[in-house]
Parts: sequence; structure tokens; C-alpha cells
Amino acid sequence: MAEERPGVWFGFGFCGFGQELGSGRGHQVHSPSPLRAGVDVCCVSASWSYTAFVTRGGRVELSGSVSGAAGGCRDAWASEGLLLVLRAGPGPEALLQAWAPDSALRGEPLWAHNVVPEAKGEDDPGGEAQTGRLPLLPCARAYVTPRPPFYRPLAPELRARQLELGAEHALLLDAAGQVFSWGGGRHGQLGHGTLEAELEPRLLEALQGLTMAEVAAGGWHSVCVSETGDIYIWGWNESGQLALPTRNLAEDGETVAREATGLNEDGSQVKRTGRVEDGAPAPFIAVQPFPALLDLPLGSDAVKVSCGSRHTAVVTRTGELYTWGWDQPTQKVTGEKKKTPHCIFLKCITGQLRLPWHQRNCDLDVLCFQSAEKPAANHLNT
Repeated sequence: MAEERPGVWFGFGFCGFGQELGSGRGHQVHSPSPLRAGVDVCCVSASWSYTAFVTRGGRVELSGSVSGAAGGCRDAWASEGLLLVLRAGPGPEALLQAWAPDSALRGEPLWAHNVVPEAKGEDDPGGEAQTGRLPLLPCARAYVTPRPPFYRPLAPELRARQLELGAEHALLLDAAGQVFSWGGGRHGQLGHGTLEAELEPRLLEALQGLTMAEVAAGGWHSVCVSETGDIYIWGWNESGQLALPTRNLAEDGETVAREATGLNEDGSQVKRTGRVEDGAPAPFIAVQPFPALLDLPLGSDAVKVSCGSRHTAVVTRTGELYTWGWDQPTQKVTGEKKKTPHCIFLKCITGQLRLPWHQRNCDLDVLCFQSAEKPAANHLNT
């Protein structure tokens, strides 16, 4: 296995609480800038008003509206109501703790649970033990949520590889690359073609037979990336987070592609407002309840995807970062009302970027990503 090479973490967006570690307070980060925490950071999880940074030495540090630090940590997951920390235990065991964010990680946690990773099994693909990042537990048979009960088991037949939480729904990627969703569906975020809720994980039939490599959940929208680099996106489009025609662009009088008419044939809710060039009402997509195939400019292939509450970010194989959706104020850097994929950050020296962090349920926060190496200044373009 190749030795992991430390990268440089970058952040941008609203930073009024000092969410970007070491950045101070009361300003916005308009362009990708290195976090002052340096190369020691190995993972980041952000809520609306604070961010949790985990270092390679096992230390978790909080920055923003709350502060605090603790050692002996493997992973952390931040939300406004709850901070989850996975701490190292004896041997392969780990201790999951749920803290009130304003506790500064002092005193006693609200809740704690011992986590014992599963042994390698014959039914595991490749004979590998199931692992995952929070909110998926290392045993891959359970996950955690910011609301009681914090610990929730998964059905034995689900071999989870990745699990992401939206504001009201959950997405699970299994070991075979199939996608399951459950929870609230009133914005079409489950992808089953209806607005109904699902109490148990349900396979996305529209994607059955396609092998997926990544999933991401926004507040009320969902995205997945296939092994071949295709992007599928569905759910709420109120701010253009699906990169489909949206209300505010139509009301601003901007021209909407004629191809957008007829999207109601696949179940999407199409409404009309404003005017296109020939005077006909301009269509916009309010809800897309089925997965829709999204093409990036120049036919780029995606490798990583991440969502905020109402915006989306994708990294391509050639190291380009595309963002779209709500950008007030500046969590997409551009400051423009762009509802289509817009490249805001080009290649690093290595031509590779990683998005290991998922910006969970955040409207205004610093977006963080990691480059494979420290880039030269003239390789940064906004």
C-alpha cells in the first residue's frame, strides 16, 4: 500500500463565527485559502456555526461558536445539536460519545456506546471487514444520528460502505455499489418517484444495475457518482442545487434551455414563470423525485461529491472542482447566481483533489477540501 502523503486543507465561505480554524471572526473567505491548522489535519466535519477538526495525532479541535479539544480520537461528526466523537479504545474497540457542542468536550458525555468492529467474514466482498466514516460506525451494522436514539442498527443484509444523512433522510451505499434511501421524502430526496416517506431502507430501483462509488446527502437533495464518473442527482431544487432550471433564474428573466420543457415525463415537478426568448413561460424544476443524469461541462468524469444544505460540489478525475446551488454568502466562492456547474478551482500540481469531508446540513459555513499536495499560487483560479 502506498504511503499516504500529507496534503493541504483549504476552506472558503461564510466564516462569521471563526469556523475555519485559526482564521478569526467576522469575515467571509471568498477564495480557497489554506487552513492555518496546517497539514496535521486528517479530517473535517462542519455544522452551521462551528467545525470539528481531527488531527493525524488523534486530537479533535473545535473552532467557531464553540471551542474545545480532546485527545485519543479517531473521527468526529458535527451538527448544531450534537457532536459525535469516536475515541480510540483498547485494541480494535472504539468508544462512541455524544456531546452537547457547547460542553467544550468537558465533563461527562450525553451518551456513550462501545463499538466493536466485525471480524472478516466469508460474506464480505473480498473478505474485508466492513468499515466506514461517521455517521456510519466501524461495524457497518449501525449508524448514528443527531436525534435520540443516537445509535440505530441496520438490517443484517445491508453491507454498508458509506452512509450520509440529510436534514430528514438518509442515503446508504452498499458493498455492491447499490443505493438505498429512507426517511422523509416530501422534497423528492429519496429518489423513488414519490413524495412519501420511507421508514426502512429502500433500494433505488432507478439506479439498479448501475454500480455507484459515492453518495452525498444535502439538506433535501441527494447525489451519487457511478464508478464510471457519471453524476445522478435528485430532490429539492429550490436554490438550483440540482443544476436544473430554478425559480429565481426564471423570475430574473434569464433564458432557460428549451430542453427543460417536458422534464415532467420523468416525474419531476415542472412549473412555469417568467419568459423565454420567444415569449413563452419559462419552465423551472421545483422537485426532481427520480435520479436525473447530470453532465458536467467538457464531459468531465466525477470522482468525489459533497453537499451542503442547498449547494453541491463535485471533484473530477482531472482535479477540477465544480460547485452550484445557493451561494449566499460565498460558500461557493463565486458570489454569482449560478445554478449550473461552475468551475471555481482548477488543478493542483498533482492534478488531484480529494473531498473526504461532507458538509452536512449547513447553509452558511466554510467548505473544506484537501489537495494532494501544496499547490503553487498560480495554480489557483477562481
